Amino acid sequence: MLKIIIPTIMLLPTALLSPPKNLWTNTTLHSFLIATLSLQWLLPSHYPHKNLTPWTGIDQISSPLLVLSCWLLPLMMLASQSHLQHEPPIRKRIFITTLTLVQPFIIIAFSTTELMLFYISFEATLIPTLILITRWGNQPERLSAGIYLLFYTLTSSLPLLIAILHLHTLAGSLHLTMLKLTHPLLTNSWSALLLSLALSTAFMVKAPLYGLHLWLPKAHVEAPIAGSMLLAALLLKLGGYGLMRITLLTGPLPTNLHYPFLTLALWGAFMSSSICLRQTDLKSLIAYSSVSHMGLVIAASTIQTHWSFTGAMLLMISHGLTSSMLFCLANTNYERTHSRILLMARGLQPLLPLMATWWLLANLTNMALPPTTNFMAELTIMTALFNWSPLTIILTGAATLLTASYTLFMLLTTQRGPLPTHITSMQNSNTREHLLMTLHITPALLLIMKPELISGIPL
Repeated sequence: MLKIIIPTIMLLPTALLSPPKNLWTNTTLHSFLIATLSLQWLLPSHYPHKNLTPWTGIDQISSPLLVLSCWLLPLMMLASQSHLQHEPPIRKRIFITTLTLVQPFIIIAFSTTELMLFYISFEATLIPTLILITRWGNQPERLSAGIYLLFYTLTSSLPLLIAILHLHTLAGSLHLTMLKLTHPLLTNSWSALLLSLALSTAFMVKAPLYGLHLWLPKAHVEAPIAGSMLLAALLLKLGGYGLMRITLLTGPLPTNLHYPFLTLALWGAFMSSSICLRQTDLKSLIAYSSVSHMGLVIAASTIQTHWSFTGAMLLMISHGLTSSMLFCLANTNYERTHSRILLMARGLQPLLPLMATWWLLANLTNMALPPTTNFMAELTIMTALFNWSPLTIILTGAATLLTASYTLFMLLTTQRGPLPTHITSMQNSNTREHLLMTLHITPALLLIMKPELISGIPL
């Protein structure tokens, strides 16, 4: 565990002491080395936990998410180089330091086996994210987006803290394995019901559940590209991961808690897909598509079967790579046309033909085309939900249909059609951008060969 956290912390001196002309090269290479090192966590093991220490342990649920978070740090640095090129060196250093500071907290949150440490790192990721959005966002609305993010997260986290402290008084320990053995929440009382509700609400907001999602489109639209990638690919996954961990603890949720959450999650997947169809802002469209996909993850986590957990894990990893890639593509368009409005930046295929290929690949994975892992994930979740209640197929089916519709709408609007008259010249796409897209799509395509690496089931 330390052999990843220590090099990650050592990124700080790399960022602060590198000469200005080698700053991006050194930090990106350093983070790539960490990403390569982290791949060892995907190796199969004969024990439930790898690298078990008193506070941390990596199992099948956390290892894919840990590798994803290490993999995305160099990609965030690659993506940010263009919009920071006119900033003074000191600001570039502060930006890289802020990005690096999130990383240890995310790694601890995904690998800890102790609830209090999980809570602290879960909340600590908020501060660097807030700095990224409010300092490096593009529009003045970034401040209100930061306030939304802060208040939604903090309001939902307070019940979580109280619930964790109450759990400690009930069980005498906050260690996940101890809590699984003692099962303090399996009593059929009002306190157990409220405790389950308090534990899951914070993660429902972070995931986000439809209805508690209003902070997400705002934060995504105002964040710089690294902030969008961090939010879509990692911080939403913290919500999904927390839900999976907590639902394993609480045992099967009481039926009166099951139904509202599950219905809301599936209705949210359907509604946010419909909202996507009438978006004019490209980043907002991708943000709402994240709400739609995470709705399926929440629904799968609440019914707690092996199939649904496998589907949720597959979808979280696939969505992390796909949505991050879509945000990068939207950013390349924004850097050239200086507009996120779909109609102002349409018909770009003749000007950037290779970028159109990346757009096609990203959109096909987003709409869950076979044989991608997104398809395996959605099919697994739909099967598990159908097995739980056949009625769910109405909402999941409609959501899948709408996902295909808005994805094709996004592809056709950005790539096809007449070029707007105000676009007279366009900067060519460069190697850095193509490398960035390749590093997003390659893991997604390789995982088609061996999806069990990220399926959350022991190999």
